[in-house]
Amino acid sequence: MSGRDEQLRVIEALLFAAAEPLSDEALSLRLGDEADIPALLGELAGFYAERGVNLVHRGGGWIFATAPDLASRLRQERIVARNLSRAAVETLAVIAYHQPITRAEIEAIRGVALGRGTLDRLMEAGWVRPKGRRETPGRPLNWVTTPHFLSHFGLDDLAELPGVEELRAAGLLEIGPAVIADGAAPSERDPEPAEDPVEE
Repeated sequence: MSGRDEQLRVIEALLFAAAEPLSDEALSLRLGDEADIPALLGELAGFYAERGVNLVHRGGGWIFATAPDLASRLRQERIVARNLSRAAVETLAVIAYHQPITRAEIEAIRGVALGRGTLDRLMEAGWVRPKGRRETPGRPLNWVTTPHFLSHFGLDDLAELPGVEELRAAGLLEIGPAVIADGAAPSERDPEPAEDPVEE
């Protein structure tokens, strides 16, 4: 067996065993600098192109996924343990489209105060995370989406998020909430307890 064949087998095994997409850098660490990772991945992707699973680039890395044309045969209904509230879904959308973004900016866009636990639930799902602090008074945290968010929603990068016209055509754009005269945002819950220090 040639050295290249052995490299292909190692990449194949790593990708089959991985629970999350693997980046070129992660694969290179396992195979060494002498391995031509892009060429090996291209060859492996070609080999699997017409099979039941395909090698695809998602969330900044590579992973095996079911061939799209077989999805209807494999789909099954199941109870999903993680139920997100409308507030959490809206918050996730705001972060995805406006990141990096602070809690106050999320509230300003949505027009309501962010309820306690909303960001916690999104972090538990692995879809958002804090990333640095804004260089403004109070130095609030910036929030961004994660590679797991991209992978979960079948995206390779944020550029694949639907645009305004696509959202409007799908009936997903609505007129936003009325602006409050004094600039305060109405709360999602009454009363709102003190904010967690990490989210200030």
